[in-house]
Amino acid sequence: MANSVSLNSKSISTDSKVANQGEVSASARAKLQLNVSIMEASAQISIGAQNDPQALLYKSAITGINEALRAELGENAVQNAARNDNSPEATADRIVSLATGFYGAFKKQNPGTEDSTALQKFMDTVRGGVEQGFKEARDILKGLNVLGGDIAGNIDKTYELVMKGLDAFAQKNTQPKEEIAQAEPQAA
Repeated sequence: MANSVSLNSKSISTDSKVANQGEVSASARAKLQLNVSIMEASAQISIGAQNDPQALLYKSAITGINEALRAELGENAVQNAARNDNSPEATADRIVSLATGFYGAFKKQNPGTEDSTALQKFMDTVRGGVEQGFKEARDILKGLNVLGGDIAGNIDKTYELVMKGLDAFAQKNTQPKEEIAQAEPQAA
């Protein structure tokens, strides 16, 4: 385990050989102080990583992606893309895509359920979750006194677009398979 280190003008108290030699030169003191700082920072990173390893993984991944994209998209490409993609349309697309992406898994978990019944149950569940999420978001923003103007309008527009996207998904999945095949463009 790490030793306690106390730096003052005359002595350094630790178990290291350098510190027990009495007077320590300014350069040795600076080097030891730097090493202590490095060890403290490493300990903080280790402790933090144990508490939230996903955050460390995420930060490493984002750093790697940013380095790979730097030449083509500039500094902090991931963060810049995220900042630029918060319009009601983009947000609604992400919500619909994420929510409807679970339909296959839902059907597998309900193997004996007729397709139309499974779709209805799935859509009821998803719509309920979306409505709850939007209500909670509005309540939080209202509590922060920031629900008004453009923010309220963007939330309403996003909600409307999400509901339209869910309706389109339900409509597409209620069509007989033959109609879906005919509606899709044929490969040349």
